[in-house]
Amino acid sequence: MTAELRTVLPPQERVGEPEPRPFAGRQGRSDKVFTRVTFLSGVAVLAIMGAVGFFLTLESTDALGRVGFSFLTTSVWEPDRGEFGIKAVLTFTVLIALVAVAIAFPISMATALFIVEIAPRRVKSWLVSLVDLMAAVPSVVYGLWGAFLMQGQVIGLSRWINTWFGWIPLFSVDGADPGNPLSNATVYTASTFVAGVVVAMMVMPIQCVVMREVFSQVPPGEREGAFALGATRWGMIRVVTLPFGRGGIIGGTMLGLGRALGETIAVYMIISSRFDISFHVLESGSNSVSALIALRYAEASDFGLSALFSAGLSLFLITLVVNFTASWFVARSRSGADSEA
Repeated sequence: MTAELRTVLPPQERVGEPEPRPFAGRQGRSDKVFTRVTFLSGVAVLAIMGAVGFFLTLESTDALGRVGFSFLTTSVWEPDRGEFGIKAVLTFTVLIALVAVAIAFPISMATALFIVEIAPRRVKSWLVSLVDLMAAVPSVVYGLWGAFLMQGQVIGLSRWINTWFGWIPLFSVDGADPGNPLSNATVYTASTFVAGVVVAMMVMPIQCVVMREVFSQVPPGEREGAFALGATRWGMIRVVTLPFGRGGIIGGTMLGLGRALGETIAVYMIISSRFDISFHVLESGSNSVSALIALRYAEASDFGLSALFSAGLSLFLITLVVNFTASWFVARSRSGADSEA
């Protein structure tokens, strides 16, 4: 038998050979209906979001047209006198959100790692259900719990922090005597810290769910490879899981931040409103943009409503930027591009 030798030419030198046809599957009626429904659903979500932004912009035109840029640099809130702004309110809003995220972040990440990497299979399903159930609890329940139960317990912690870390301006309290255990405790009530603790309980499930989903997508081969090289479980988590889920950690944290920025009822039930800027998180008195709207809406005049719509527009834009940034980090983390294993 004679072997026949053929010279294989590069693709660019082949002449007259047909190119492979692209594969195009036919869509059935159900596929077309599903594609159109999902497309229209996505368009509807964007349209609703755009309509909300347009409505807020339209309603806030009168107020913003009168005060202009000073709306962001004024702390007083007296719309009927022509003096109003969200400088102090926005500062307290950010402080409450940062306190909430600082408390919720380590607990959320530790819970997500325990569920994905350590918990037995039987316990894992129960933990997942409990975390999801926390997200279903109404905000008013968290507010009642924080106002009537948690606040009394947090006062002792606030006093301890002020006693040992009061030299830090963030933890100092005007009018408090750390050396006197019988001093008045009202200086610690209705504070930014108490509101942040309650909001932390509300944002914790969101952060935990996002981190858990990202950690569960770590390729099993990378885990097994780390164990084969002699890594301990913590070493595997540190080298494989955490680098892979870095985007999910950042995205989940920012999603929790967006939820904390817009929380209304729980904060409204706890804080004592004030309009002067104070960075003392343990001190009595705080505020937030959403709580301001809930507090002043019923008694506001037409121009006062326009001012409240301006505050709502600012909060809408801030949360929109935070949530879109978080979604970008979460989507990027799913590719596994950040893995260092």
